[in-house]
Amino acid sequence: MFEKICNGINIHGQVKAEVFGPDGVCKQTLESHNIIVTNGKDFLASFLQSAIAAAATFTMRYIGVGTGSTAETVADSALGTQVGRHTGTVSYISSAIYQVKATFATGSGTGAITEYGLFSSNTNGTMMGRVTSAVVNVGANDTLTVTYQIVLS
Repeated sequence: MFEKICNGINIHGQVKAEVFGPDGVCKQTLESHNIIVTNGKDFLASFLQSAIAAAATFTMRYIGVGTGSTAETVADSALGTQVGRHTGTVSYISSAIYQVKATFATGSGTGAITEYGLFSSNTNGTMMGRVTSAVVNVGANDTLTVTYQIVLS
């Protein structure tokens, strides 16, 4: 059995959602912390093991949004009520932050958005993390930009 490491790595995430009207003006911004679910931790461990073979195998770049209101748990593997999923742009932010940013075009990811998730595929796939939050109202003519961060600390 391994000894407990006193200065271990902790993982948590952050989500930022921004709604833009047809005129490009930001109508609403929401920031919230999320949890990293068990499947997400397993996915990350698997990726780290395979990173030597091909870094391109890491596909955790899809952001899903939904209208579900059930609180997140580490056992979650999907959003409660997904209404959209989009491929994000991946970047590394200083201080060990992995960031995915996705913009949902007008007519996509609309409704009273209350949940966000980070996934390994544009359909199904492994969910890395999930968060539920206050309502962000996205109308048919609005765009929604979601920034999802995984922080290693």
